[in-house]
Amino acid sequence: MADQHPGKPRKLRTSVKGPLMFSAFWAVVAFVAVLIFASGGSARAPRFDLAFTAAGIAFIVTLVIAAMLSMSYKENAEHLGKGSGVNLSSAPKASPHGGSGSQTPPAPGDGIDGTPQR
Repeated sequence: MADQHPGKPRKLRTSVKGPLMFSAFWAVVAFVAVLIFASGGSARAPRFDLAFTAAGIAFIVTLVIAAMLSMSYKENAEHLGKGSGVNLSSAPKASPHGGSGSQTPPAPGDGIDGTPQR
């Protein structure tokens, strides 16, 4: 609600048009589907009563879901997009023992301290 300014149009996320159009679309889809499948074939009369009932239910359910999702939307904090995370660089890491991180591994057959093994 803090985004709203008097005299300016609202964004699609905060306006009422988006959820209403979304719900109306699914209501039409439900109406057509039930009208076709509930009649049981072309020899019988179409069931408009069931089609209108399904369209109403679809409209209400999708409108409630869209309203709940739009109310739960929250912008991320500004500092989260600044790139101050961990592991941003692929540069070699410093050794935990204070070295430069470019130690050579012991040759095969050498011990941990570099002495030859028998």
